[in-house]
Amino acid sequence: MKRRKDTTPYARLTEPLVRDSGVLRPATWEEALDRAAAGFRRTLETKGPEAFGMFSCARATNEMNFVAQKFTRAVMGTNNVDSCNRTCHAPSVAGLARVFDSGGGTSSYAEIEDADVIVIWGGNPREAHPIFFQHVLKAVHKGAKLFVVDPRQTSTAKWAHRQLQLEVGTDIPLANAIAREIIHSGLANTTFIERATEGYEEFAASVEPWTLEVAEQVTKVPAELIKELAHTYARADRGQMSWTLGITEHHNGTDNVLSLINLSLLAGQVGRYGAGLNPLRGQNNVQGGGDMGAIPDRMPGFQDILDPAVRAKFDAVWGSHIPPHKGKNLTQMLEAMEDGLITCVYVIGENPVQSEADCEHTIKRLSNIEHLVVQDIFLTKTAQLADVVLPASAAWCESDGTFTNSERRVQRVRKAVNPPGGARDDIELLCELARRLGHDWHYSGDDGREVWDELRSLSPIHAGMSYERLEELGGIQWPCYSEDALEPSFLHARLWAEDPAERGRPAPFTVLRHSPPVDVLDDEFPLRLTTGRRLDSYNTGVQSGGFPSPRRRGETLDLCSADAALLGVVEDEMVQVSSRRGAIVAPVRIDEGLRPGLAFMTFHFPDEVDVNVITIEATDPVAGTAEYKAAAIRVDKLPSGGPAGPAPRLGSGARPRKTQLDAVAG
Repeated sequence: MKRRKDTTPYARLTEPLVRDSGVLRPATWEEALDRAAAGFRRTLETKGPEAFGMFSCARATNEMNFVAQKFTRAVMGTNNVDSCNRTCHAPSVAGLARVFDSGGGTSSYAEIEDADVIVIWGGNPREAHPIFFQHVLKAVHKGAKLFVVDPRQTSTAKWAHRQLQLEVGTDIPLANAIAREIIHSGLANTTFIERATEGYEEFAASVEPWTLEVAEQVTKVPAELIKELAHTYARADRGQMSWTLGITEHHNGTDNVLSLINLSLLAGQVGRYGAGLNPLRGQNNVQGGGDMGAIPDRMPGFQDILDPAVRAKFDAVWGSHIPPHKGKNLTQMLEAMEDGLITCVYVIGENPVQSEADCEHTIKRLSNIEHLVVQDIFLTKTAQLADVVLPASAAWCESDGTFTNSERRVQRVRKAVNPPGGARDDIELLCELARRLGHDWHYSGDDGREVWDELRSLSPIHAGMSYERLEELGGIQWPCYSEDALEPSFLHARLWAEDPAERGRPAPFTVLRHSPPVDVLDDEFPLRLTTGRRLDSYNTGVQSGGFPSPRRRGETLDLCSADAALLGVVEDEMVQVSSRRGAIVAPVRIDEGLRPGLAFMTFHFPDEVDVNVITIEATDPVAGTAEYKAAAIRVDKLPSGGPAGPAPRLGSGARPRKTQLDAVAG
């Protein structure tokens, strides 16, 4: 199989493209924008607003995301807007918002350094979140105990005081066992529980069956390690709980998040300096995209779309009529495409063809809609299916504005270089389309200030963040209600207030049941595949895959030596990896950090090994996030020399109706 060379497979888009007779050809800006707007108008006139969907960009600025969701709601008249937040941390937002009415992590990075114990559950920040991990290392060097909970022995675990190497999909049994041990050892923070929480008695009863012995049998984590983590976390003055996609990318990801929140409530490890809950965001502005309202159930500033007063405030400024109901999330939009309910999609900077689970299914859905507009910096596999492609100047250092990181810190970013060729600014393109649809939008200047000030006027948690103040202070964490003050670096201090009126709504415990992975292991598919990231690569590889790195080997199927021996394969040997949905070919890599029965792959090189052909589309019913972490697979040796072409795909067999990159007319 041909491996990716160290040359980018994508060239920057510098001119618009439109599709004629099944082929993308260069077009003028006027023609491309007119054709894009005509498709949007046709959808509104013939199908109505709910037939439209927007995929916004977690790598673009806050300002772009604000305008994108405004376009969706004020111009197209629907709340069908979402981003790759759905792919990764939507369960984190759902769980945190359910308990605390806010979907952001509760602590600052500085507090990590002052923690006594840090639990990293379902993540490898040494490779996937290296900036955050530097703060963890500072804490470790100061004496903090680091516990890593993960099915793999990762590079993060090398720094741990203890690692709990659990079976994939047993997070809730482990969390429930930790909770039971805390309760039975008299370590529950009863003062906090009585003052600030509700539902404790039901929760305590629900974890009673999860003894250390039962949990060891289910999770494969030794009972003494479960006990040590329970005691250390509950006794700590400042305990931090952090997690990434190993918690969220499951069919029950929201429940997994709630299981960790239960532990923080039980031990009183939230709402204080140094004690908190922190989902680690992967892309540079996943947090900001949600904050800006590029999600289907919240307006900018996490204001509830169902609140009439919230909608009225935005309608008064925008002259809009925001629908009084939640929109469809990304997963629901894809399903609606299959059902013919969504027929028009506007994708800005996202690549669902290569990021969604069971990607053959995604290709079929996107190929069948009537009008697809993609706005991006490269002709991605998603853009290759489009009817109109708009080249944007959204690459790093080509835009002014702000980003928001995992600690809720809003920071200014500055334009340093001009985009290549005829690429145009994302916000400018949104305004051009809005004007063609009867909305006279103009944001003067190119630094995003007018957009940001509009956002500040509508979102109380951003009101105090002028550009000047952001620059002066090197960034500000939300909430920031006034230009005259700063709020504490941690959230939910109200829970510790003496006055019940100041404490507000109590934080609820949640009763949770164990729900094993959907993709069952059996004789035909006996191995569990989990997925993740590597340090030197980024997402679907579009932006990083073409650049050389001394660490990069391309995509591999990682196995422990025991499994490799049973299969009769050796390192670098090409094998076929099959699931119930399809098959791919990849070289073997031996990783002794994996226990027998567990395999690992990434999504970084889909042009050579498209791992999402074999992942499962089973999704969390609350957040819509797919179970990327738990596919059932088998591994087969190949005949000598391997197949002449790509591996067979066992899924739907659908092929895109649109032409691919090499068919673009020039």
